Formats: sequence, C-alpha cells, structure tokens
Amino acid sequence: MERQRRVVLDGLGFAEGPRWHDGRLWFSDMGTGWVNAVDPEGRVDAIVEVPGRPSGLGWLPGGDLLVVSMGERRLLRYDGAALHPHADLGPLVSADCNDMVVDGAGRAYVGNAGFDLRDQPLQIRPAQIVLVTPDGAARVVDDEVVFPNGTVVTADGGTLIVGETFGRRLTAFRIEDDGSLTGRRTFAELPDAAPDGICLDADGAVWVADANGSGCLRVAEGGDIVDRVEVDEGRSCFACMLGGTDRRTLFLLTAEGFSGAAIRRRTAAIEAVEVESPGAGWP
Repeated sequence: MERQRRVVLDGLGFAEGPRWHDGRLWFSDMGTGWVNAVDPEGRVDAIVEVPGRPSGLGWLPGGDLLVVSMGERRLLRYDGAALHPHADLGPLVSADCNDMVVDGAGRAYVGNAGFDLRDQPLQIRPAQIVLVTPDGAARVVDDEVVFPNGTVVTADGGTLIVGETFGRRLTAFRIEDDGSLTGRRTFAELPDAAPDGICLDADGAVWVADANGSGCLRVAEGGDIVDRVEVDEGRSCFACMLGGTDRRTLFLLTAEGFSGAAIRRRTAAIEAVEVESPGAGWP
C-alpha cells in the first residue's frame, strides 16, 4: 500500500527536536526562538520563548520541560510558568549545543557540532556528549563523536544510539548505572547520508533524517536500509519522531534548507505518514 504524506503544519522558520508528549508533537522553531506543541489536526500552541535559540527537548520525571539553549550553551528548565537555569554547558563543549535525549530517569545527553558551522572551510573535529543529571550536574561522557546530533535511548534504558552527522554513522554505547557511556560500537555505517534527527522503533530499527538527502531512512543494526520515506523535491528532512496514539505516525520535520534565506521565507513544515512499527524507548 502506498503511503500518503500529509502536512500537519507549515510556515515555520526551522523546526527541530520533535518529541511526542501528552498527545501532541512538541518541537523547537529555531527560526523564531519558540518551543511549540501541535496536535494531529494542526492546532498549535506557543509554549515558551527561549533565548539563544531552542533545540533539544525532553522532560524530567516530575514533568518539567528541559530545553537546550543553543547559543547560550545552557540547558534550561521550564516549570510551566518560567524558564530556570538547569546546567551551564559552556565550559564542557566546543561549539553551540544542539540535540538532546532525556531518558526515563531524567538524565539528559546533549550534543554539539564540535566547531563553528559558519567557518569556511569547515574545521571538522570530534565533539562532546555531555551528561546532565536530574540535579543539574554536568560532565562529558564521550569526546570522540563527530557532530553528535539525533540521539535515542532503548526501552530497557541500557543503550544510547547517536547519529554522527559528519561521521556518517550511528554509534551505540552501553549506559552504565551512573549514566556513563561505555562499550562504543558502530550500529550502522551510512556513507551516503548525513544523520540528523533520529527515532527508534519497536523492532530495534532507527529512523534517520538525512540532512543531505531527500527523506528519512529506516536503518537496521548493521547498516541495511530497510525502508525510506521521500519528501518533495527541493526539500530535506532534518528531524523525525514516532508519535500518535499508537506511536505509528512518523512525523517528518522538513525545510528547503538550513540557510538564512530559507528560514526567513519560513519554508519549514511538519509532515506525517503512517508506518508499521511503533516507536519505542526515548524520546
């Protein structure tokens, strides 16, 4: 059966960090500086404006929202009324922070590009994954990843998988009791893709937004591409999330590019398509 994509919401600056939570898709609009939430019918609420551009999102066990403030290199906590400092990541990272996953214990794993994306030519070098515990303590738990971007934690809480955008691979780690990462292994080599946002399904496959391609790839451990969803010509998919009532709706965050011109034209959109295997783990 041919899948039908639909547009849930358009006219966005640049949408990132999608998370399915309490019946809605939450996301950061980096182009406008707001965290928003949209329901499956496209009704959207502005949640909170974030200084320094919002990116990764997640929730503490008590219900407070954690938000990455990219330019400030901080993790903020939103209690429903105001933003509060949660962790200063500046001393630990080598570039602006970006995506994040928060596991069931409230531990946040935050990535960064590793270098200034405005540099020409690009000075690609390894970056850091920073662990922030629920009390706001932060430490580096890996410093060999090449632009750690989308990140997931398996349903048993025991494995973290991160997309290395410029490493062109998915890398897996064992999560120790204290949140440390050990046992690095390659989950999948993706030489023709640039992994951006990712999400995990119940069969253990990872949906990967290919920032350099024209869609979203479903990747099995070992690297086989077992499914894909294409987007319209001239657009790329920068993030993805499995949600909906049965977690079988794949939300695709698309845009004409990550350029200032594309952001000013508000080309970003949230699209959706139904898939077979439901989401699993975190986010």
